[in-house]
Amino acid sequence: MPKSFLDRHYHLIRRLHSLSGVFPIGLFLIPHLTTNSSILWGKALNGAKFADRGIDAAGAGVATFQHEVDFIHGLPALIFIEVFVLWLPILFHAGVGVWFARTGRFNTSRYAYQDNWRYVWQRLSGYLGVLFIFMHVSSLRWGWNYGGLMPTFEADAAASSLATHLQKGSTGLWMAAFYLVCVLALVFHFANGLWTAAITWGVTVSVAAQRRWGQVCAALGLGLAGAAVAAVFGFATLDPEKASAIERQYQAGEPERMEGAELKTAARPHASTGIESVSEGVTR
Repeated sequence: MPKSFLDRHYHLIRRLHSLSGVFPIGLFLIPHLTTNSSILWGKALNGAKFADRGIDAAGAGVATFQHEVDFIHGLPALIFIEVFVLWLPILFHAGVGVWFARTGRFNTSRYAYQDNWRYVWQRLSGYLGVLFIFMHVSSLRWGWNYGGLMPTFEADAAASSLATHLQKGSTGLWMAAFYLVCVLALVFHFANGLWTAAITWGVTVSVAAQRRWGQVCAALGLGLAGAAVAAVFGFATLDPEKASAIERQYQAGEPERMEGAELKTAARPHASTGIESVSEGVTR
């Protein structure tokens, strides 16, 4: 019986699959979560940055996050970037990953070793990640809120809209927990996938090299997990009304948003601090 296309090109597809998981998808996760956690670290690092707009250190986290949202929405050809840099690689990685997962076999009942359990969790976190990313993108682009589980995003009120969503009465805690579990699953999938990608590409051949690279991947995973927890905590404890007031104050300082006001010649546009995540929150 002739082999299928996937079987004939298995090794090439395997390498392309691992590569797409690292770049651009995996590398995007780093600025993605770094930006989301700016709701907390923005207070410490950007405490004086927005003083000219009357925003103190306590509101700098909201202003920093809004700054990043405005930056990404101001990128030229944004839909082109999303489709070809994110959506298509994600679609390829997810499709091939599901094929690998369905053709693989779990053997933890017979060989309950650490590597075998990582294999299991890599597959399970991949399934959860595919579901979460689809829900996330569809809620942002098409407004599907899945019965209130996913947030409706307002670009001019990024922090306050997410804070409101994560604090909806008795369901807010469950929503925050749902986001945290899904994002942590993606973090594990990336960190563990980064470790296996080095083996797939023949970068880490010896056991010692794999152990050292595993320590680097674990450190990166813990750092990203910390950023995810910080983001969830920051938005879940943020006062939506105060955040909304800070957002209006920040927007009023944008030259292109000022209506009927005389611009001061000394006013300078603020510099971008990085790329804002697709999710504009923990989901981003």
